[in-house]
Amino acid sequence: MKKRFYLTYTPELIKEPFIYQVGKLYKVVTNIRQANISDKLGLVALELEGEAGEIDKAVKFLYDKGIKVEPIELDVIE
Repeated sequence: MKKRFYLTYTPELIKEPFIYQVGKLYKVVTNIRQANISDKLGLVALELEGEAGEIDKAVKFLYDKGIKVEPIELDVIE
């Protein structure tokens, strides 16, 4: 299964390798579909592929780290 999310990073989180960590800690494939990063804000459109439970764990990990995670409606980014 594939799911897409918008991730919003605050300035203190921008330099942390959270997407890399998600790919290592959980059985998901990460695919950055779009990104806009500055010193004040990070916005990333991220696709996660894997089993539903693993995707849920990955999303919870990101949320627990302080990243705002919002689902993207299907077919928004192609």
